[in-house]
Amino acid sequence: MSTRPGLEIAVVSPAGARTAREHGADRVELCTGLELGGLTPSTAAVEAAVESGPPVHVLVRCRPGDFVYDGEEVALMAAEVRAALRAGARGVVVGALTPDGALDTSALATLAGAARDTDPAAQVTLHRAVDQASDPVAAVAALPGLGITRVLTSGGAPTAIEGSAVLTAMAAAAPGTDVAAGGGVRPGDIAGLLTAGAGSVHLSAKTRATPRRAAGWVPLGAGGTSAEDDTHFVTDGAVVAAARRALDAAAGGEGHAPG
Repeated sequence: MSTRPGLEIAVVSPAGARTAREHGADRVELCTGLELGGLTPSTAAVEAAVESGPPVHVLVRCRPGDFVYDGEEVALMAAEVRAALRAGARGVVVGALTPDGALDTSALATLAGAARDTDPAAQVTLHRAVDQASDPVAAVAALPGLGITRVLTSGGAPTAIEGSAVLTAMAAAAPGTDVAAGGGVRPGDIAGLLTAGAGSVHLSAKTRATPRRAAGWVPLGAGGTSAEDDTHFVTDGAVVAAARRALDAAAGGEGHAPG
């Protein structure tokens, strides 16, 4: 029996988790540094999001940049996996590649093992490192053997809707693996992504927060090019609600009970 497609929203705060829940998300992926592609949030943030939102899956990524990690970084992320699950997360979202673009199966086995040892029921998702793999479809085909049951992917393209054909090939390559379409997803894309074989959809539904400062401004880092741009992202409930409506319509109008 098929499972109703789920709606996951990437959020960066407990407030974002709460907004996602109130507007129809089935679960959230919690991270920080969304403008960097997402980094591991603090344990306190995980605990607060678990209390205020729907089921929480935590992105575990110890730094921005490529997905080729040394042993110290893998050990750190294994510790972050354990901390996230002990804080109440239902799952973790991880990824690692070798320099030539293959899955780093040793690193992934360590991370998935840390999850299973901490909470045997936790879901482990491969994140969008797969979109930088040399062969994304072959990478997905290898996931069941690693105990990874879900992949978040744009099909190796800049946006998921552009990668639809690869999403279809991924779903065929790993039956039973939830291919979650993510990457530039808009509510209007959702029907097409489900048709392509996506088992769930993921979007950030983000908008820039209005800066609260009233005093002067000076740049504090590489991303601060102006006072207007030096802000953070928040979750837009209207976008979450539009995605919920689009998903329910595409899946046959089954409806959704938030929370």
